[in-house]
Amino acid sequence: MVVIGGGQAGLSAAYHLKRRGFASALSHPDAERTFVVLDAEPAAGGAWRHRWESLRMATVNGIFDLPGFPKPPIDPDEPSRTAVPRYFAGFEHHAGLPILRPVTVTAVRRADADPDGDLLVESSHGTWRTRAVINATGTWTNPVRPHYPGQDTFAGLQAHTRDYVSADQFAGQRVAVVGGGISALQQLEEISRVATTFWYTRREPFFRDGGFNPEVEGREIIAKVTADVEAGRPTGSVVSYTGLAWTPYALAARDRGALQRRPMFTAIEPGGIREADGTFTPVDAILWATGFKAALTHLDALGLRNDQGGIRTTGTQVAGEPRVHLIGFGPSQSTVGANRAGRAAVTTLVRYLNATTSTVDSNNAGHTPYSRDTFQPAQEASATATP
Repeated sequence: MVVIGGGQAGLSAAYHLKRRGFASALSHPDAERTFVVLDAEPAAGGAWRHRWESLRMATVNGIFDLPGFPKPPIDPDEPSRTAVPRYFAGFEHHAGLPILRPVTVTAVRRADADPDGDLLVESSHGTWRTRAVINATGTWTNPVRPHYPGQDTFAGLQAHTRDYVSADQFAGQRVAVVGGGISALQQLEEISRVATTFWYTRREPFFRDGGFNPEVEGREIIAKVTADVEAGRPTGSVVSYTGLAWTPYALAARDRGALQRRPMFTAIEPGGIREADGTFTPVDAILWATGFKAALTHLDALGLRNDQGGIRTTGTQVAGEPRVHLIGFGPSQSTVGANRAGRAAVTTLVRYLNATTSTVDSNNAGHTPYSRDTFQPAQEASATATP
């Protein structure tokens, strides 16, 4: 079994694989059932390693405990980019997971035409032949970058949320912040402290009144996202399902006058932007806080997408492809959802392996168990493993 991605979802899946008796493909390659985690990051932490410096633990939406490993006390003023990776690293050491990093997976292909055959996982470290894949690559490496006429002529700075470090890089400037999500709001509030800001969204932002009841509203939202992925529809942003909350940073931005939303501009010019009403607004920088999409291009060779560009799933399993499971995807993008999806994917795959192995063994008693992984190294590749 190959798990692609070492963030919360991937670590959860690895934990449950080990609990179900899978051995490390690194230290016990001849065991009947083995697994390995291929992670593109150089160290623990997944996308949290790249969050902007000012995103503190008091501001994040919450990090759900990894299975069997409660979070230690965390200073709410500590940057999330250090606190969360430290917690993940502690979990990896505690659980003793077989993780190779940094390893970038470039493609997943079917080894042959057998619908119950093996998959080939091609990577910067070599090729793995495996029985199934649990994909947990998240979204961070696939930022959404809208295109507008004249964008290439803009003489100022253009940055995406994934490039954002701190408001200091925009101090004293006139800045267009584009996007209606949580990150957009957080960055708008920060930048508006040191710069003149203009906020643009495609739709009028919706702010929820009152608190958020996860027991009621959370279930309803998950049901909506689940319905979309099971129908094969591309999912929207988190905020498109939940709306925005009046968090302390949202209230601060409102009180500072930064929440004066403008409709999307029609074009970008060297010195600024052409507004929807035809007027011109000079700006020095544009921050595209326009979100991310699931990073799944390495699965394209499997032909999983439909004509809408979505991938239909049943639970975590790709519809019609029982060897591929997507976690940290659709309804399991939250940290609690990622944990549950890791366990669900492993449970379903163990059931599938048991059924297919029994069928094959009844036809060929000498057959090598399907779940054993084999590895063909790439030339001049290097990686480190967590023991």
